[in-house]
Amino acid sequence: MKYIVILGDGMADYPVDEFGGKTILEAADKPVIDDMCRRGELGMVKTVQDGMKPGSDVANLSVMGYDTKKCYSGRSPLEAASIGVPLRDSDVTFRCNLVTLSDEENYEDKTMLDYSAGEISTEEAAELIKAVAAELDTDKIKFYPGISYRHLTVWDGGSTNVDLTPPHDISDKKITEHLPKGDGADTLLEMMKKSESILKNHPVNKKRVAEGKNPATSIWVWGEGTKPQLENFEERFGLRGSVISAVDLIKGIAKCAGMESIDVEGATGNCDTNWEGKAKAALDALLGGSDFVYVHMEAPDEMGHQGQPEKKKFSVETIDQKVVKFLRDNLEERGIDYRMLIMPDHPTPIKLKTHVSDPVPYVIFDSTKTDCGSGLDYTEENGKKTGIYIEQGYTLMNRFLEK
Repeated sequence: MKYIVILGDGMADYPVDEFGGKTILEAADKPVIDDMCRRGELGMVKTVQDGMKPGSDVANLSVMGYDTKKCYSGRSPLEAASIGVPLRDSDVTFRCNLVTLSDEENYEDKTMLDYSAGEISTEEAAELIKAVAAELDTDKIKFYPGISYRHLTVWDGGSTNVDLTPPHDISDKKITEHLPKGDGADTLLEMMKKSESILKNHPVNKKRVAEGKNPATSIWVWGEGTKPQLENFEERFGLRGSVISAVDLIKGIAKCAGMESIDVEGATGNCDTNWEGKAKAALDALLGGSDFVYVHMEAPDEMGHQGQPEKKKFSVETIDQKVVKFLRDNLEERGIDYRMLIMPDHPTPIKLKTHVSDPVPYVIFDSTKTDCGSGLDYTEENGKKTGIYIEQGYTLMNRFLEK
């Protein structure tokens, strides 16, 4: 038996006006997922435990079977693991976004125009972070480039007793009430302010403005954490696992859990990602000895943050046709028994442009048991109708693996 998780990040939603009050899952044409849902188990699962913020870090850890109340130490240290930055026990890490702020003279009066600096390319971003590091690196604080707008700051001797806001939570809002607070806040804010003058006239940004793209006008620090400790996935579940994702967070979880993180050329974490390449990499991993593959796709979440319903719908439909259908067809042609778990980690509603903690619908399809399914299409409301509800999200993995 092979096990596949298809994780459409943030694809659950609320009713969308542009689709006549339907959710993205209700509006999307997804015949393969719907067929699996009708012939499989449909239910609801709470992936974000009470008292925890609904981030992709917490939610994906939960889907992978980890009790975040016991193992979670922050988002950015998982990204550090992906980038390959060794951490000391005294290090505190921060996610460092490149963002686009409005141009008011006073930093505190600015508005968060774009949490991704126009989905800046990894190559452009690397140059900008290098320029920031040249000016702001100290003996204690270092900057490291990541992927696209997502980067890393490490502060030896820093504090996690700080209140920081994810930039995607304040799209189109004034940043005044969302600046760093708590221990070390003055240092973090000073770095953010100084980055503005470093980035303002950088050739990369001048070129982006000339091309009509959003420039990266500032860094934004958030997602504080310390060195992570995750139980080895194979030792826990007895399965050799692989993870396929475009984002450092998920790659970092894989590495911390002892799973193979597979890089796919052209994987961007957006609508232009290499969907086919991800699907093929998953199949190759399964045929090459992996028992378990976790295929993470960021695009629905990004489109939720950007408030783009048509593109979010496109993401779900593409997952159905280019990923789920490809894997189903290839495994069945080879006569390989498999179980597939299809779900989001959390909702990212179009009208809110940020994550929420609401339970999400999941499907478990077993190729050897196709006559005892829900009889329903895959939607949020149908998930509620089944009456199946998993209160502790991290226990869903045991249910999926029949442990």
